[in-house]
Amino acid sequence: MHLPDPTFPPLLKGHDVAGTESAFETACERAAAGAIGAGDVVWSRHASRVDLAIVLEPEVSLETAVQMLPVSMAAIGDCLGVLTPPQVGVGFTWPGDIRVNGGIVGNIRGAASGERDASLTPDWMVIGLWLRHRREDSEPEPGDVSDQTWLSEEGCAELTRSEVIESYCRHFLTWLNDWNDDGFKSVHGSWMFRAEERDAHISVTAGGETISGLMQGLDDSGNLLVQSDGSTKAAMLLDVFEFPQG
Repeated sequence: MHLPDPTFPPLLKGHDVAGTESAFETACERAAAGAIGAGDVVWSRHASRVDLAIVLEPEVSLETAVQMLPVSMAAIGDCLGVLTPPQVGVGFTWPGDIRVNGGIVGNIRGAASGERDASLTPDWMVIGLWLRHRREDSEPEPGDVSDQTWLSEEGCAELTRSEVIESYCRHFLTWLNDWNDDGFKSVHGSWMFRAEERDAHISVTAGGETISGLMQGLDDSGNLLVQSDGSTKAAMLLDVFEFPQG
């Protein structure tokens, strides 16, 4: 199947990889080698997936830079909100799961250079987006695997991979600009608007620790707050980031 290549806004530059490669892992390897930098977007030619990764060069410490993950969530929420039919519901579960009509359709993940030290400023950061677009013959039938779905099975059969990539990148730049101007407040509001587990009992694992209890929301840095055993505990956003060289 021939699909048109995505086009990118002026601040971003696309780099394609074969469908057998991971855009996220490739972006991390190339960023670590100094082969790509801020504004580069690695995207996969996989015909049935949306798989891309944006490279950033933060000017703030990791404590703040990890907010790029919920920034990206806000971007994909707006992207799918625009591209999908009105009856399609787009939601999030912390830290990076993307849900369509309740089923997980993909995720956002983050990686950074250096060590897991909140006070450090990383040389580079990679934010990856991965979505199930079209179900392949080798994959389970819809409904056979609980909590999993594909865009094409949720009223989005006509949507193309490139349309999603292009829209997401535009929305990401818009949210990045808002974050630069106004901080995390608007990102927080967008994430919470789509949060599917607010005021529900959840169990999350971050940094090797599992926290179970009532979800209360996010704090001002994007960490998840959970009411557990009579106190409020935080699952730290930094703890879900990957550090390939750390």
